Amino acid sequence: MLEARKTAPARPGTETTTVRQPGLLLTDHHFDVPLDHTAPDGERIRVFGREVVAADRAGAGREGLPWLLYLEGGPGFGAPRPVGRAGWLDRALDEYRVLLLDQRGTGRSTPATRQTLPLRGTPEQQADYLAHFRADAIVRDCELIRARLTGGRPWTVLGQSYGGFCAVSYLSHAPEGLDTVLIAGGLPSLEADADAVYRAAYPRMERKSLAHYARYPGDAETVRAVVRHLAAHEEALPDGTRLTPAAFQQLGILLGGGDGAHLLHHLLEEPFAPTPDGPRLADGFREQVAAVLSRAASPLYALLHESIYAQDGRATDWSAHRIREEFPGFDAEAAAAASGPVPLTAETVHPWMLDTHAALRPLAGTAGLLAARTGWGPLYDAERLARNTVPVAAVVYHDDLYVDTAHALTTARAIRGLRTWVTDEFEHDGLRTGGRGVLDRLLRLARDEAV
Repeated sequence: MLEARKTAPARPGTETTTVRQPGLLLTDHHFDVPLDHTAPDGERIRVFGREVVAADRAGAGREGLPWLLYLEGGPGFGAPRPVGRAGWLDRALDEYRVLLLDQRGTGRSTPATRQTLPLRGTPEQQADYLAHFRADAIVRDCELIRARLTGGRPWTVLGQSYGGFCAVSYLSHAPEGLDTVLIAGGLPSLEADADAVYRAAYPRMERKSLAHYARYPGDAETVRAVVRHLAAHEEALPDGTRLTPAAFQQLGILLGGGDGAHLLHHLLEEPFAPTPDGPRLADGFREQVAAVLSRAASPLYALLHESIYAQDGRATDWSAHRIREEFPGFDAEAAAAASGPVPLTAETVHPWMLDTHAALRPLAGTAGLLAARTGWGPLYDAERLARNTVPVAAVVYHDDLYVDTAHALTTARAIRGLRTWVTDEFEHDGLRTGGRGVLDRLLRLARDEAV
């Protein structure tokens, strides 16, 4: 049974609500922060964070616990919503108060979606607004929140995937706020632009696709059959998204998870249903595909994805789409027509998505302006990272679909004192699937307690 109580704000822009779950005490915090941290007296937005404390530490001892800030992957995804003690959170609660942060624009923070962004005005105004939603702004949000929650004491940051990118930006711009940094599958390249990132990514996508077909040989023909069908027939998903061969290929995003190949195989079991008009995509299949491809709850994933690699002032200019032309084997219709394996794609954003994906259509003009935007500033400070004194540990997955391993290891060598754990035991979601073990090893590495 949940028990709730509201606490009067300790200061303007801070509100809390507390509930109990079995084994947990959850306190919701709302913080008002500047939209533009270079104009602190200007417009403000709201950022949401959920504090999690073990129920047996929720009494007088709670205030003495150090803080751990969790930064989710993305960009564009809110923090996880816990139900009881499980996984990495169970290990963290042994010794921390944990803050699960909805980064600006996500979750319960001031939303940025197809429904809310038109309130900003024109596509130009929307793009200018979203230009404030990168890692550098997230770090400054965190620093304001840290001052309010910890009384100025440094905290530990755990970054998953893009959350790790934000953690490296934190090390670059505000290391004084950090006690320890732990990174899971999220060491960014300090120098590679978007073109270099995607040029390295397409061979990984092909390799992961071929590995899937080797595990589940029948799926290769199923994928070809669906591609041929989509090339000849209009099909729409329940949310109104038009499923084209290229959009169907994006199911390859599942292959970055530890159970992703199995989930994809199950999804492909029964793609067709007999109808009076001949075979069509089955309703159950279309619903499952929509659940994977929808960006209704996470439009920033598409709108800002390439900007996380932009640091040199140049436009990203639909990088993934342009670089795909260097890999003609990703032409799904040609591969299916030749009865070859159809390679699947993963974290790529394309201009045609603003037409096919229902939740992105109203944001097409904004997306185009962000792709053409110049003047992106640096997210990392290589010189400062080379002088780093904050304990840092990172797990690097040996063949990570989403974050290039070579880029990650180059960055690991560039951050002074970083302890690296390279493993092929997990895919990109090792922090989620590894239970307590992954976080425990990262903590022991950062504390110099593990070899």
